[in-house]
Amino acid sequence: MSSAPHLRLGINIDHVATIRNARGGPHPDPLRAAHMAARAGADGITLHLREDRRHIRDEDLEKFIAQVELPINLELAATEEMLDIALRHPTHAVCIVPEKREERTTEGGLDVARLHNSIAPMVRKLSTAGRRVSLFIEPDPIQLAVAEAMGAQVVELHTGAYAEAALDGKAEEAQTIVEKLAEAARIGTARGLEVHAGHGLTFDNVKPIAAIPELVELNIGHFIIGEAIFIGLEAAFARMRQLMDEARA
Repeated sequence: MSSAPHLRLGINIDHVATIRNARGGPHPDPLRAAHMAARAGADGITLHLREDRRHIRDEDLEKFIAQVELPINLELAATEEMLDIALRHPTHAVCIVPEKREERTTEGGLDVARLHNSIAPMVRKLSTAGRRVSLFIEPDPIQLAVAEAMGAQVVELHTGAYAEAALDGKAEEAQTIVEKLAEAARIGTARGLEVHAGHGLTFDNVKPIAAIPELVELNIGHFIIGEAIFIGLEAAFARMRQLMDEARA
């Protein structure tokens, strides 16, 4: 029996920095978490440099670039400040995400169709500078078409609605969203986009998403960092890696 291609796991270690920032000292060190993720089978590290610096900070980004061997995916808002930071720091990829200061976490996909005039120049500048540009969007054909037209190489599909439906025990609704995500992955791939997915994924809900053959990468953070309180960081990384591999077998 054949299996789908290896599904990359991007680990978001923002919330290690969140815990560190709550106390104000150097511990726990998010850089140490990145090295542990690499040992446990992660394929990349995701960092969200928020405008309010609630997670990682500018100096963290510099340390990661200097000391982490895995590809770094820098998530940021579509602002001039963040564009300048992304252009000055040579990360493997830059993912443009929606961001509101009052939100606890990203609440949905970026509406690249409505925001075309502000997002397109940012994509162009980052691409010209050699960054691999990703857009965090809803699984919608119009958003995929606009992302392709803008010249983005990658899209990351927002899985938050699926995660919420699964958590609430709404199996039929969750399955409908999985089918929508799968169709978006097929459309995106046909358009020449590399398709990723993420948000709200856990040990319990990751397999239906990981089984979508067109997906190339999942980015997962908050759940793994939280689960590490109970089973340890490397064990949490390794368990997610195992579940993704089983879904692809």
